[in-house]
Amino acid sequence: MARLSGKVAIVTGSGGEHGLGRAIARRLAADGADLVLTDIAPTGTRVVATKPASAWGGLEAVAAEVKVAGQRAITALLDIRSTRQIDGVIAQALETFGRIDILVNNAGAPPGADRVPVVQLSEEAWDAVLNVNLKGSFLCAKAVATVMLRQKIRGRIINIASDKGKVGSANLAAYCASKFGLIGFTQALAMELAPAGITVNTVCPGGLDTERLDYLGRREDGSYDATLRAERIRQLEAKVPLGHFATLNDVAELVAFLASDGAEYITGQAINVSGGTIMH
Repeated sequence: MARLSGKVAIVTGSGGEHGLGRAIARRLAADGADLVLTDIAPTGTRVVATKPASAWGGLEAVAAEVKVAGQRAITALLDIRSTRQIDGVIAQALETFGRIDILVNNAGAPPGADRVPVVQLSEEAWDAVLNVNLKGSFLCAKAVATVMLRQKIRGRIINIASDKGKVGSANLAAYCASKFGLIGFTQALAMELAPAGITVNTVCPGGLDTERLDYLGRREDGSYDATLRAERIRQLEAKVPLGHFATLNDVAELVAFLASDGAEYITGQAINVSGGTIMH
């Protein structure tokens, strides 16, 4: 029997064609979970408007992949900064599946005006990142934990942070603050929920070749250059001890393990998937 058979998982930020959310959803489905797939837009968030659009089907395409794997799936547009919208998605999940066993807080703010030195960082750009990466994850975890406690489910909450949540980096102050904060939030929530058998962990990926890195292909005139993007990614990969970025499946495998009964004694941890870039 699949190790997540009979489980129901919510994965936020799962509409992107090349995103981590899609990979996680597919991996959880392969292990037998039914899925609640959410994103702020039907096809995920585009980081570079000038990049040629694809014919990607977004959330519905991911749902179709889950169904091909033999599992059920529902989709919902969700802005994780909105308690009202989160409550609506949870109500939909409970109406359809009757339970929630797993939450993967994967949705994140796209890189943008926050990627500047602190002295140039606007309050609006700071708030945009913190409100999604930290506040949004808090709101989702709070709502799902409430359901798990009420249903007496020994659930799993898995937050997606970053290696930048352990080591600060210039021009990434808001992003680093949000991910450092998410790790601290994980530890506090893990302590609170441990008596109920609910585990809370953080996964900290290093570099991943997803839509979030499309900004690397943006030229000074605003146009998009795929060759430039690829070259800049190669430069970043050269700094990784193992010599390359993680694959999406590398991260999805860890998430699936943390969601399983095999990880029932692991909680409050921030686990790196960074090829040796970060070792603490």
